[in-house]
Amino acid sequence: MRAFEIADLMSRRAAQNRLYLEFLRVPGMSLGIYTLAAGGTDPQSPHGEDEVYYVVHGRARVLVEGEDRPVEPGSIVFVPAGAEHRFHAIEQELTLLVCFAPAEGDTANG
Repeated sequence: MRAFEIADLMSRRAAQNRLYLEFLRVPGMSLGIYTLAAGGTDPQSPHGEDEVYYVVHGRARVLVEGEDRPVEPGSIVFVPAGAEHRFHAIEQELTLLVCFAPAEGDTANG
């Protein structure tokens, strides 16, 4: 079994001074923690994989293919492969659990 604690993952990500920490990868999916500062900018671009975001902490808005909505703890957002998407208007530091399927970067192998 592989089990994880969000607090431990957030600490590991912060220690690496990166926005994103991948913590699990198997052929069918990968999981990571993504954090954006309040007032920050989301630098990501479309991915080749389907993606699900679960908001662990914070408040912001998300724009997916022209559709805009608020997100807060407990929000779940599905983004299809290739879709333009971005978090914006980040009111509180935003921490997201991110799932890619297949594993991020493995689209050609999926």
